[in-house]
Amino acid sequence: MVLTCCIIDLFLQLLKYLNVFIFLNLNFFESKIYLKIVIFIALIKLKTKLMDLKLSKRIFSSVLLTVTVFAFIQCKQSNTPEWQGINQELISQHNLSVRELTDLPNNDIESNLEAGKVKNLNNVDSLELSTGVHAKIFWGTGNMVSVVEMAANTEIPETVLPSDCFIFVQKGTVNVLINGKPETLVNIQREEPDGSHSGTPKTEFVYLQKGTKISIIAGGSEAKILEVASPLRLDYLQKLGIENLPNEILDVRTYQEPNVDPNNVYDLYNFQLTKLADGAHSRLISGRNTQLSFISMDPGSTFPHHIHPEEQMMFVMRGECDEIILDGKAHMGENDVVRLPGNMVHGAYISELGCDALDIFWPARADYSEKEKAVLTAYHTIIPKDSKPELLVDGTKTQPSLTFSEGPKWMNGKVYFSNMYFDQSWNADPKKSSIVELSPDGSYKNITEGKMQANGLYPYKNGNLIVCDMIGHRVVEMTTSGQVVKVLVDKYDGKPIDGPNDVITDSKGGFYFTDPQFTMEPEKNQPGRAVYYVSAEGKITRITEPNEFAMPNGILLSPDGKTLYINNCYDNESWYPVNSEKDNFIWAYDVKDDGTITNGRQFAQLFLTGNVLDRKGKSSSADGMAIDKMGNIYVGTYYGVQIFNNKGEYIGMINLPSFPVSLCFGDEDMKTLYIVSYSKVFKIKTNMEGYVNYL
Repeated sequence: MVLTCCIIDLFLQLLKYLNVFIFLNLNFFESKIYLKIVIFIALIKLKTKLMDLKLSKRIFSSVLLTVTVFAFIQCKQSNTPEWQGINQELISQHNLSVRELTDLPNNDIESNLEAGKVKNLNNVDSLELSTGVHAKIFWGTGNMVSVVEMAANTEIPETVLPSDCFIFVQKGTVNVLINGKPETLVNIQREEPDGSHSGTPKTEFVYLQKGTKISIIAGGSEAKILEVASPLRLDYLQKLGIENLPNEILDVRTYQEPNVDPNNVYDLYNFQLTKLADGAHSRLISGRNTQLSFISMDPGSTFPHHIHPEEQMMFVMRGECDEIILDGKAHMGENDVVRLPGNMVHGAYISELGCDALDIFWPARADYSEKEKAVLTAYHTIIPKDSKPELLVDGTKTQPSLTFSEGPKWMNGKVYFSNMYFDQSWNADPKKSSIVELSPDGSYKNITEGKMQANGLYPYKNGNLIVCDMIGHRVVEMTTSGQVVKVLVDKYDGKPIDGPNDVITDSKGGFYFTDPQFTMEPEKNQPGRAVYYVSAEGKITRITEPNEFAMPNGILLSPDGKTLYINNCYDNESWYPVNSEKDNFIWAYDVKDDGTITNGRQFAQLFLTGNVLDRKGKSSSADGMAIDKMGNIYVGTYYGVQIFNNKGEYIGMINLPSFPVSLCFGDEDMKTLYIVSYSKVFKIKTNMEGYVNYL
C-alpha cells in the first residue's frame, strides 16, 4: 500500500513538471532536456522514499522500469508534430485512406523547410559553390534542391557526386564534363510568334548517378541550373555548417526503374504530358530513388483535400495558387516552396493565371508511374516509339525560299501547300507569295507565284485543288499547274467575303470554309468572323453567327461526314478585337442533311502556353488540322501538334523546334504526317492511315 502511494506520488510529480513544460511551450530539443531533468528529480525523490521504507533492490528496479516506460511514452508523445492531431481529424472528416511506406532510411537530418509552411526561395539557405557560382538550397527527408546561378564563364570544379542527381538548365548554356565526356546543355525560351518567325522552348537536362565525375562551366552569358539530388548531398550540408551530420547519408534500399538513362541529354518538352487529375497534367521524370513532376494546372481548377504516403516538396515556377494545407490556405507564387510530409492533408485552388510547379516526391509515386505508362501506350499506338520529327525542308536555305507555310494537302503523290508572305508585323504581300508542290524526297517547286496569297487547300474535283485566296477575298478551283479554273465563291449576302482561311469538302460536292477576317483592310465586308457552307449547287450559307468564334481557323469533317470540327485560334486577348465563349477548345457539331450544323459542344480542350496564361488569354493559336480513319484529330498549335482521339480525349503532343502551323497525312500508305512551320517542313511516321475526302 505504501509502495503504491509512492508510485502515485511520483506520477503526480511528473505531471506537475510536464504541465510546466507545456505552459512554457518549449521546442523539441528543449523539451527533451527538460523531461530528463523531470525524470531525474522524480527518481531521486522516489529512491529516497523507497530507501526510507527499506524496500529491496529488486522492487526499486521494478519501479525504475515503470518510470522509464512512462518517461519513454511521454518523450514519444512529445516528438509527435503538432499538426498530426489536426491531420488525423481531417483524414477522418474527408474519409481519406492512409497508406504507410516502410523500410525507408532515416538520416535524422532536420529539413530547412518547416512542414506545411510556405517559404520563398530568397529565404532559404545560400551557398557559394565557387567564385561567381551561388546556390539557393532547400531539402526534405530524401531530396535536396539547389537553384544555382552562374556568372558567364564561371565553373563548378570537378567533383565525384555523392548522390544521384538531375541537372536542368533553366537559363543560358552550360558545358558539362561527365566522366571525361563533354556535353552541352541549353535552355531556349519560347518566342512570341510574329509574321516571320517563331521558336518553341527547350529545357535540356541530364540524369547522373552516384559516383559520376562531373564539372560544369557556364557559357558566355549568365546561366542558371536546377539540381535535384537524392539522397541529400552530404558535401553541401557540410559546407552549410549543419551540425551532427552522419558519416554517410543513407539511400532507399530498393531502387525503382528510371524512365531516363544516365548521362544522356534530354529535352524536357519531349516528355509526354500525363493527366494526373482533372485540370492537371505533368511531365514525369523518374530516377532510381526520386520522382520529379513538372505539373501544369489549369486556371480556376480545384484539387480537393487528399493525401499520399510520399513526401512532397512543391516549387512554384509560374503562376499562382492557394495551397490547401491541413485546415488552412497558403498563397503561393513564383519561387515559393513548401514541404508536405507523407500523409499530410493538402489540396489547391488554382488562380486565373494557372500554375506551373515542380513537385518532387520521395520516394517515387507508383500510381504516377502507372499513369505515365498508360499515356505512353496510347501515344505510341499512334506515334511509333522510335518515330521522331524529321526536318525535310529548311526554306531559309533552299530556293524558292519559304516564309510562312500553310494549308498542306496530299494529292497524287505530292504535298501542295501555300507559301504565304508576312512581314514581322503580319502585313501580307500576295506578290511575294506562292503555292508549292512538294515531293516526298524534299524537292519542291512553285506552281504559281506572285498572283495570290493563298491559305488553306483541299483536293477538289477533276484532280484539281480548292484554294482559299485569303487576300483576294475568294475561294477558287485551281489546277496543279497553277491555273485558276473558276471562282467558287466570293460573296455572301451580296457583299464580298473577307478572308477565307481553311477549307474542307463533303461527300456531296459541297465545302465548308472559315473566315476569321484576317485581312489587311481595316473595314470588313461582313459583320463578323464566321464559318460558311457552300452546297454543290453553289448556294452559300453562313452556319455560325458573326463573331460566335473569336477567330475560327482550322476545320475538319469526320470520316463519316456526320461531325464538323472547328477550332478557335485567338480569344480573350487585349490586342484582339473580339472575345467569345469558345476559348481554347475544338468544337464539334452534328451535320444536317442540308450541310448546316447543330448541337455545338466542346470536343477537346487545347493546352495553353505560359506566356498566354500570364496575360489571361485563351489563345492556343490553333490552326490547321488533320484526321485519320479512326477519327483521331491532329492540330497544329502554339504549343505543338496536339493529338486527340475520336472522343476528344488528349493523347499526346509532337514537339517541334518552331510553331507548327498546319499538317496533313501523305505518302503511299497515308501514314506520314507532313507538318509545315513557317519556313520549314517536317515529317513524322505514324501508325495511322490519314483520311482525305477525294471527290
